[in-house]
Amino acid sequence: MTLVKDSLPTARKTRSAASATAGRPARRRENLAGYLFMSPWIAGFLLLTAGPMVASLYFAFTDYNLFNTPKWVGFDNFTKMFDDPRWQKSVEVTAKYVVIGTPLKLLLALGVALLLAQSRRGQAFYRAAFYAPSLIGASVSIGFVWRSLFSDGAVVDRTQSFFGWHVGGWVGNADWVLYCLVALTVWQFGAPMVIFLAGLKQVPKELYEAAEMDGAGPFRKFWNITLPMISPVLFFNVLLETIHSFQIFASAYVVSNTACGPADATLVYTCYLYQQGFKNAQMGFASAMAWMLLLAVALVTAVLFWSQKKWVYYEEGAR
Repeated sequence: MTLVKDSLPTARKTRSAASATAGRPARRRENLAGYLFMSPWIAGFLLLTAGPMVASLYFAFTDYNLFNTPKWVGFDNFTKMFDDPRWQKSVEVTAKYVVIGTPLKLLLALGVALLLAQSRRGQAFYRAAFYAPSLIGASVSIGFVWRSLFSDGAVVDRTQSFFGWHVGGWVGNADWVLYCLVALTVWQFGAPMVIFLAGLKQVPKELYEAAEMDGAGPFRKFWNITLPMISPVLFFNVLLETIHSFQIFASAYVVSNTACGPADATLVYTCYLYQQGFKNAQMGFASAMAWMLLLAVALVTAVLFWSQKKWVYYEEGAR
C-alpha cells in the first residue's frame, strides 16, 4: 500500500510531462497558423510603414532629389528649414488653423451632443444626419464643392452681400481663405459628437437628481457634473482632433486650387512639404520636414498627457 501511495505523485508527474511534451507540437502549429494569418499585416507594416519611415529618416540627412544618389549632408536640411521664410509661414498657418479650428469643432460637437442626448422624436435621424459630414468631408469632391460655395459670386458671397457684408469670395481673399478651411473642418464635427454622446450616456442620472434637489440650475449642473464626468472623453477628443488638424492637406490643397494661396494664406505644413518633395524634387528637405512635424505632434501630445492630471477626472481616483 505504501509503495502504491509513493508511486502516485511520480506517475502524475510523468503523465504531466508526457502531456506537456505531446502538447508542444500542437502549440507550435497554432502559433504557426497565427503567424500565417498575421503575415499580410506584418508584411504591409514592414514594407509600407516601417520601411518608408526608416528610409525617410535617412533621407532627412541627405541631399536627395529622387533622381540622383542621396548625398549625406548631416543637419543641413534642418538648418535650412529654420532659415526658410515659407517654412516659417507654413508653421504659422498650421498653428493658426489648429488653434482656431479644433476648439470650434469640439464646441459645436459637444453642443449638438448635449441636444441629441435628450430623448426626442427623430433622434436616430438627426444623429445620422449630423454624423454624415464626417464620412464625406475629407474627400476631394467635397473640397471642390467647398471651393465653389466660397468663390466670388457664389452662394456664400451673395448671402453675405445681402446682409451688407461685401468682402467677396473667401477663396480669393488672403484674409479669409483660411477661415474657409476652418469652416470645412468644423462642418465635420460628427465623429467627436458621437464620442461625446457615448460619454454623456455614462453620466449617472442620480447626480443630476441630487443637484436639482440642491437647487442647481442647468449651467451649474453642466459645469460641476457633466463636464467633470465626461472629461476623459473630452481629453480623448482634444488629443485626436489636434493630431488630425496638424495633418490637414487635401482640403487646403483642393480649396486653394493646388496653389496653397493666395499669398500662401493656406500654405499649411503638409502642403509645403508636398511642394518641396514632389514639385521641387527636394525629397531630403521634405523628409526633414516630415520628421520635424512628427516631433512637433509628439511634443503637443506629451503636453496634453501632462496637462490631463490637472483637469481630467477618473472615477477610480487615478489621474
